[in-house]
Amino acid sequence: MNPEQIIRRPIVLSEKATVLRERNNQVVFEVARTANKVQIKDAVQKLFKVSVTSVNTMVMRGKERRMGRGYARTQNWKKAIVTLKTGDSIDFFADATEGT
Repeated sequence: MNPEQIIRRPIVLSEKATVLRERNNQVVFEVARTANKVQIKDAVQKLFKVSVTSVNTMVMRGKERRMGRGYARTQNWKKAIVTLKTGDSIDFFADATEGT
């Protein structure tokens, strides 16, 4: 898999992700369920040009949701918490604030 297939999206709007980013220099991503820690580390280093010190992964179980009169289950997904080297950072909203 190439890095774009491994890293699905950053998770920036949760309270836990914000606290991890500010205190521990960690970033949270949704990643492909088949990706392992080594692949995630290489993908983050290639895409964002940063040094990664560790990667923690967990599988988030899907939730049961209402769909009309019945129930449906959302898919399981994998979350990765990536610890960056001191001094490195990933700024997802840099382009939006430069123009103002």
